[in-house]
Amino acid sequence: MSLLVVGMSHRTAPVPLLERAAVGSEELPGVLHELLRSDNVSEVLVLSTCNRVEVYAEVDRFHGGLQDTSTVLARRCGLDVPSLGEHLYVHYEDAAVLHLFSVAAGLDSMVVGESQILGQLRAAYVTAAQLDAVNRGLHELCQQALRVGKRVQTETGIDRTGASVVSVALQEASRTLGPLTGRRALVVGAGSMGALSATTLLRAGVAELTVVNRTPERARRLAEQLGAAEGFPVVRGVGLEDLPAALVRADVVVGCTGSVGVVVPAALVEAALPARAGRPLVLLDLALPRDIEGAASALPGVHYLDLAALQEPAARTGAHDGVERARRLVAEEAAGQ
Repeated sequence: MSLLVVGMSHRTAPVPLLERAAVGSEELPGVLHELLRSDNVSEVLVLSTCNRVEVYAEVDRFHGGLQDTSTVLARRCGLDVPSLGEHLYVHYEDAAVLHLFSVAAGLDSMVVGESQILGQLRAAYVTAAQLDAVNRGLHELCQQALRVGKRVQTETGIDRTGASVVSVALQEASRTLGPLTGRRALVVGAGSMGALSATTLLRAGVAELTVVNRTPERARRLAEQLGAAEGFPVVRGVGLEDLPAALVRADVVVGCTGSVGVVVPAALVEAALPARAGRPLVLLDLALPRDIEGAASALPGVHYLDLAALQEPAARTGAHDGVERARRLVAEEAAGQ
């Protein structure tokens, strides 16, 4: 068996296509089982994040494995395989191992050096293991990749100098609002990205933070944890029914759910504008698929940024001394396999 990687990312595909390919947590078991039912795939995990969708598979034949994985991805995107192929990258055997290690180290991220990808890879591996989609081959390789990613962080420090996508988004928000200190923020989503967004906002000095989630209990639990951890009392967790009122109060909104489909329609944003009395509103959509309807960007006083708009400022954060050292370390680790 040999490792095959088939995927697309912010480097190769537009955001709308990545949205269609994205695999939510509820869909993941079905996608993994579909891949395992194909003729040439014996083990598989799927890594789906805000700027990449990748299939890591142990296959017995390169061409057969490529056809099987590409077919599943093409079906999700509503395209034929040749059309989708223009946006895919493919790595095999040694090159596939090098790619996996680079991903784990944050070297292939939109913000080079960001450390969240390591947790996302770990979660993808754990889910695949729980569903019996990985055996000895991918199990050992994923363990090695997680070790390499941690080693890169420890020995090069790029996770400390490389900002997260959330930090980059908030820097862009500051261009419109000025310093975020004293502002009111709204986070839509209470998962890992929601927690990261909320923590980053609190550390930026916002005066009030509201977390909205489909499950109010989950939003309240995160709010309580954040309030205790950050020593910050004005943190609330509410359900989606409170979203209209939260939009009236907020200066900056971060959309970061794992939902499929729009959570914040443009009409809802528009309905909040009269009560805002002309105060500017920054909408940061970090979800894939997108949470906030793009038509909101045309509304007066609304400033909308999605992942596509953040690619250029994110790329500027990747220039620091640790990157080349990290690349050499990853290459050495991959060569030793």
